[in-house]
Amino acid sequence: MVSHLSHDEFFNGLVELFKSRKDKGHGAVYLVQKRLSYPLDPATSPSGDGLLPDGQLGEPLPVIVRATNGNSSRSKSPKVKLSTIVKADALDEFFARYADICKAGMVALKPRDKSKKKAKAKKKKSGAPAAS
Repeated sequence: MVSHLSHDEFFNGLVELFKSRKDKGHGAVYLVQKRLSYPLDPATSPSGDGLLPDGQLGEPLPVIVRATNGNSSRSKSPKVKLSTIVKADALDEFFARYADICKAGMVALKPRDKSKKKAKAKKKKSGAPAAS
């Protein structure tokens, strides 16, 4: 079974993930949020098989939040995987802190250089024969 981090451990790991990307000068941080459709304990499922069909929901489902640096086995640095489960009643507080950390981590991002794309589109447009 996969162990999930507490919210504080997740946030500390996320800060380190953004910091390591900034220190290297490049890299990616992948963030995923989705509803958790499998209960942590199969015995708590209404059908007993570990699944929670949408028609049998008694309460709001929790959300799983994951973060990774996306490094493959070929990379020199190890792949970092973080995940935590957020209960429905803690979503507002969690996402407020999550948004602050993500904004702080994305401050150093450079805007995309669109001039090459525009020049290529302009060249393509002017180089094509006119249709009559």
